[in-house]
Amino acid sequence: MTGLFRRLAQRPGPAVPFTIDGMAVEAQAGDLLLSAILLHRHSLRRFEFGPGGRAGWCLMGACQDCWVTLADGRRVRACTTLVEPGMAVLTGAVVTGGVGG
Repeated sequence: MTGLFRRLAQRPGPAVPFTIDGMAVEAQAGDLLLSAILLHRHSLRRFEFGPGGRAGWCLMGACQDCWVTLADGRRVRACTTLVEPGMAVLTGAVVTGGVGG
């Protein structure tokens, strides 16, 4: 399954390994966490008030819809946080049958 986003142009920079709910994936140096997750998934996180997924809304840190939790306990806005090597993201999504969300 492909993600919601697709990379339209390649840019220079090393691959950045990280995990989404325990699944090893890669981003590119300089990617924001929001775009890195949505390159691999159809949603950013589980909606806390229902069965649906959320994918962020404003993409600039104002709407509060892109909060995700990191394995170290920090909560970050995915739309304003750069992916770091080894970052472990916990989305609350239930994943079945491979990459998806």
